Amino acid sequence: MAVCDALDYVNNLKLDKSRENIARLLLNEMRNRLGFLSDVGLDYVTLNRYAGSLSGGEAQRIRLATQIGSALTGVLYVLDEPSIGLHQRDNRRLIDTLKKMRDLGNTLIVVEHDEETIESADYIVDVGPYAGKLGGEIVACGSVEDIKAAPASITGDYLAGRRKIDYPEKRKKSKRFLKVKGAAENNLKNIDVELPLGTFIAVSGVSGSGKSTLVNEVIAKAIKANLGYVRIKPGKYSKISGLNYLDKIVQITQD
Repeated sequence: MAVCDALDYVNNLKLDKSRENIARLLLNEMRNRLGFLSDVGLDYVTLNRYAGSLSGGEAQRIRLATQIGSALTGVLYVLDEPSIGLHQRDNRRLIDTLKKMRDLGNTLIVVEHDEETIESADYIVDVGPYAGKLGGEIVACGSVEDIKAAPASITGDYLAGRRKIDYPEKRKKSKRFLKVKGAAENNLKNIDVELPLGTFIAVSGVSGSGKSTLVNEVIAKAIKANLGYVRIKPGKYSKISGLNYLDKIVQITQD
C-alpha cells in the first residue's frame, strides 16, 4: 500500500471491543508514523520500497518525519541545505515540518540559499559578502526586511529584486540524440525520452517523480552495460538508441 492508502485503512479499521483494547497502542503508533510521512509529502510512497531506491529528497523527508515523531523538546537541530533534492512544490511542506519541530520547543539553525526558506525564518544571519578570503563577515542580521535593506548584502539584493539571473537568449541545439523507450523502473510509467547530446540537460520534476531513477538507474547503467562494465543491471526499459555516440561515462553523485 501507499502511505495514504495505509493511513486510510488504519483510520477506518473496525474492531470489536476486546480487539480494539489490544490494538489501541499499536494503531495509534501506526497512525502517527503514517501521518508524519504524509505530512512531509511522502503519501505516495509504497511501504514495500527499499530505502536504497528512494530519492535524496525522499530520504531527507523520512529523516525529518522521524525527528518529528520522536517529539523531543529542547533540542538544537542543525540542517545544512535541507531543500536540496526537493522540488519547489515540496518546499512549503518542508518549511511547515520545520516549523512544527520549532513549535515543539526546539531551536532550528538552517543553512540555506532557498528564497522561500529564508523568508520563512524567524531570524536571518547573512554571511559574506563573498567567498574565501573575501567572506567570513556578518553582513546583516534580523528580519527579511532588514536583509533587503542592507547595502552590503548580495542576498538582500536578490530578495529585493535589485539583482536577478536572466534566462539565456539562445539555447544550443543538437543533431544527435540518446533515445530511451519504455522506461518503467520504480515510479516511471513506461516513458519515452529523447536527450540531445552535446548539450547541458536538466532533468526536473517534483521529488519522487522518477528523475534519479531515469538518470542513474536506467540511462547511466544502460550506458555502463554497453561500455562493458560487469555486474551492471540497468533499470527496466524496452530500448535505448544512440549509445554508439558515447565512449565514456563519468558519474558524479551527491556522495
